[in-house]
Amino acid sequence: MRRILPFILLLMLLGCKKTAVAEADLQYLNGYWEIAEVEFPDGSKKQYSVNPSIDFIKLKDGEGFRKKMQPRFDGSYDTSNDTEFFTVSENQETYTLRYKNEFSEWEEKLVSVDSLSFSVTNEEGVTYSYRRFQPIKIPK
Repeated sequence: MRRILPFILLLMLLGCKKTAVAEADLQYLNGYWEIAEVEFPDGSKKQYSVNPSIDFIKLKDGEGFRKKMQPRFDGSYDTSNDTEFFTVSENQETYTLRYKNEFSEWEEKLVSVDSLSFSVTNEEGVTYSYRRFQPIKIPK
């Protein structure tokens, strides 16, 4: 009996495992983001301290878009006309961002998201970690 009890407790803990991302957390994707780190499948990492461009993400009702922006010192943004549209789908307790344009289709698995950061892993196993963009304020 003493051997069985720890095994049963372990099974109960694994059975009650919470998903990494809840549907209510998807709202946090909205806003301005900058890349913080890229982790490659071999375990190597690339850190980003300063970014010349950031991503603006807008998500509503499972559909959204991502747009590259370049922040300016006056608080405004320059942007290109390129927009990447995506849908969000849930599959086996994970959320996937599915992108499609006239040239290609790809997916990113949403690993984590909160009000200050999020990360995704693409089909090649590369994980991109983002942090909420904070504009540089220059005193006048």
